[in-house]
Amino acid sequence: LNSVEEGVAWFEENQHPDLIFTDIVLGDGLSFDIFERIPTKSFIIYTTAFDQYTLKAFKLNSIDYLLKPIMEEDLQKAIDKFKSFLPSESSATSLEIKSLIKEEKQKLSRILVKIGYNLKIIQTDEVCYFYSENKIVYLQTKERNYPTDFTLDELQEVLDEKKFFRVNRQFIINSNYIKNIHTSPYYKVEMEFQPDEEITVSRDRVKDFKDWLSN
Repeated sequence: LNSVEEGVAWFEENQHPDLIFTDIVLGDGLSFDIFERIPTKSFIIYTTAFDQYTLKAFKLNSIDYLLKPIMEEDLQKAIDKFKSFLPSESSATSLEIKSLIKEEKQKLSRILVKIGYNLKIIQTDEVCYFYSENKIVYLQTKERNYPTDFTLDELQEVLDEKKFFRVNRQFIINSNYIKNIHTSPYYKVEMEFQPDEEITVSRDRVKDFKDWLSN
């Protein structure tokens, strides 16, 4: 199927398969448009060259999200994950399967950023923190910052919560790059590679911040 319109027509007239394998960008739009118009219970593996669709994919039955160029190992893992959701003779209920999907959602591991006319892949492990400025969210590495297409709310949904924490409305920090924490009079975090500035933890986030640090 090459387009959204072909997809809608096909899913209206045919029995839906167990697994759908789809590129996100089609000839006349995004494959998301198909499944928003024709709801499906099929499992979906999305493929794309861009990371900014991750959150939307997770909301539409995604069990995996493969970035191009697709590595054979990543493809095999995605297929194995799909097989693990199939009911056995001790059949799991649909609710149990949905619960498994929620638990197994892939966390964002890399982000595609634009530098002039060039594209660059940044591994999330390289990100010291994300911050919002003038309605744009930037990621900060030890070398420099880069604008992203995400919001901080979207990043909260897809980042690994064991590594990343939203300390206030403006910052999400990576625990691997915390240099120092001052507790008086407020909780202030000093990050590596951050020039002459401390990040203040919101008062209503202090307890969660302490719990996150201890986990």
